[in-house]
Amino acid sequence: ARYGAPVHSRGRDPSEMAVDPLADLRDGVEACLGKRALNTETAWKELTVQVDSGEVADCLQALRDDSELGMALLIDICGVDWPAREPRFDVVYHLLSLSEVGRLRLKIQVGEDESVPSAVGVFPAANWYEREVFDMYGIEFEGHPDLRRILTDYGFRGHPLRKDFPLTGFVELRYDEERKRVAYEPVRLTQAYRDFDFLSPWEGANAVRDSEQKDES
Repeated sequence: ARYGAPVHSRGRDPSEMAVDPLADLRDGVEACLGKRALNTETAWKELTVQVDSGEVADCLQALRDDSELGMALLIDICGVDWPAREPRFDVVYHLLSLSEVGRLRLKIQVGEDESVPSAVGVFPAANWYEREVFDMYGIEFEGHPDLRRILTDYGFRGHPLRKDFPLTGFVELRYDEERKRVAYEPVRLTQAYRDFDFLSPWEGANAVRDSEQKDES
């Protein structure tokens, strides 16, 4: 396991590898991507590499085809919403090297009106993941063979994992007996939100029983 443990394949000092066990992986990725690697950092014991959104498909292919890295498996693609930041979104690709037993996180930043090159041509598994990101965040993937919603219902408005999406949504659905079909209607709450203290009834109440008051009097 070259990238999961401090292996000294590049002639590193053991004390240096103890400080950064991902040093070999970092060197390999930087050699593979060159100037396309805008930033590298270690987070949650994995290497995170940021690249430009327009080059993400090319970077994924380079990491997959590199004989030393061999990032041949796409584990997941997910989105992150930062409403106060510009560009607003992160798209994160999680890669795994089966031959070297190493993991890599590739990250790009995307604006609200920008599209991302699809990775389906590099990793066919990206088809499902990109549709999820499109459905939940509204990020479009240019060149995707069938980019449409995959988790929400037909006619759904908005993107549920955006942080400005209302908790109740925009519409609710019910089966209409008169029309004999599902009907979409504006959300109507039967009561306003209430605040609950969630105190235990055995610990939270300080009420005094009538008998106790009589005894004190």
